[in-house]
Amino acid sequence: MPKLSPIQQKFILHWGEMGTRWGINRTVAQIHALLYLSPQPLPAEDIAATLGVARSNVSTSLKELQGWGIVKLVHGLGDKRDHFESMHDVWEMFRIVLDERKKREIDPTLRVLRECLAEARKDKATDEFTQRRLRDLAGFFETTTAWYGEVRSWPTSALAKFVKLGGKIRGLLGRDAAG
Repeated sequence: MPKLSPIQQKFILHWGEMGTRWGINRTVAQIHALLYLSPQPLPAEDIAATLGVARSNVSTSLKELQGWGIVKLVHGLGDKRDHFESMHDVWEMFRIVLDERKKREIDPTLRVLRECLAEARKDKATDEFTQRRLRDLAGFFETTTAWYGEVRSWPTSALAKFVKLGGKIRGLLGRDAAG
């Protein structure tokens, strides 16, 4: 069982807190943080003992993390236990998280907005103000989804450079882009 340093403990606790704010179970986020900081894959028993959580909770949490694709099962020679490790590339890890959030949150919202707009065109009781607001919101989601699809296809190196440019891009777009 790994012994956690005070810095590791602080980060793992914080990651768990942030997870709850992002709509992710605290234990799931803490397990992810532990695996991310671990220099070698860990068996579920060590994860449970290190974090002080039930083995069944660890098992369920690991399945969720594997479902997201940010934790994978690995095996070691001479050890029959399953070991788990976090994805190492933070850029790819966050791409996967964004993909999952898009799939679980944005796509269903856009689908409902489109359904509401289609129904509103047939429903004489739906006022123009409501229809305009729904069109504006659907347009926003469609534009940002298309932009995300474009950016998602960029290689990690290009994405990192783009993000690091930050305010320089706004400068290239002119004063109006500053707000």
